[in-house]
Amino acid sequence: MPVYPAPLRKGDTIAIVSPASIIDPTLVTRASATLSLLGYNVRVMPHALGASGSYSGSAAERLDDLTAALTDKEVRAILCSRGGYGCVHLLARLAELDLNADPKWFVGFSDVSALHALMASRDIVSIHGSMAKALALYPHSTPFNAMLLSMLRGKRQPLQFAAQAYNRNGVAEGRLLGGNLAVLQALVSTPYDLFDEAILFMEDVAEPIYKIERILYQLKLAGRFERLRGLVIGQFTLYDSDRNFNDMYDMIRQITSGLDMPVAFNAPIGHIRENMPLLHGAVARLAVGDAGVSISYL
Repeated sequence: MPVYPAPLRKGDTIAIVSPASIIDPTLVTRASATLSLLGYNVRVMPHALGASGSYSGSAAERLDDLTAALTDKEVRAILCSRGGYGCVHLLARLAELDLNADPKWFVGFSDVSALHALMASRDIVSIHGSMAKALALYPHSTPFNAMLLSMLRGKRQPLQFAAQAYNRNGVAEGRLLGGNLAVLQALVSTPYDLFDEAILFMEDVAEPIYKIERILYQLKLAGRFERLRGLVIGQFTLYDSDRNFNDMYDMIRQITSGLDMPVAFNAPIGHIRENMPLLHGAVARLAVGDAGVSISYL
């Protein structure tokens, strides 16, 4: 059964880490101020504002920060500052930790999908959602930030969005798993392969249509889609047009059209302002119908 970390309470400590790329320090400062005003203690980890090439620190430094946050009993939640690239460097060593000894909320998306997969491999529920950057740029009362903060406090709010012409109606139950598609592809045939009996959600950014098509064909030819219970297509952004398809979603529709499971398009998740949070690793119910789509937690 999925393990839910304890709900956050005022006075709890939230650690901010940068497990991948460099972050503008002013964004972390502003996010920290917001969380402090909400009643939380904020601990910016030593290398969260650092720089080593395009990364926030060397692999060893980023590993030290995450290890310290994950093993500190005072820390009740870990908020990533941003994604980028670099989380995969840390997986093998983080997997050596006893993460179930003291489960904490872990929050982020994009490249952080690799770390969500690690949490899911231990049956720990985490939050696929906006990071410190969003808390710095947008008020905490905006729907996506407010829902994220509510989830940290233990609320299991469903996500509802409009029906789309490309949808395949139906109802499915299973573990809600997924994230950035390029990251998910890189984890295939590793201990963090997320496809078995899952409701899979996916998003990506700045990838050409043909590259996403190639990834999806690889997954299809490998039989990964046959192992799913449902599929949720989030936002694919910042890509160029392609003469072969009307848009990215037309291509995805063609590849997924034969799947015998509910499929929902246009979920409000991904590299967009209104990036709504999902409880990654939770047992969920996906209901796709003419009146709309709902992802609720069981």
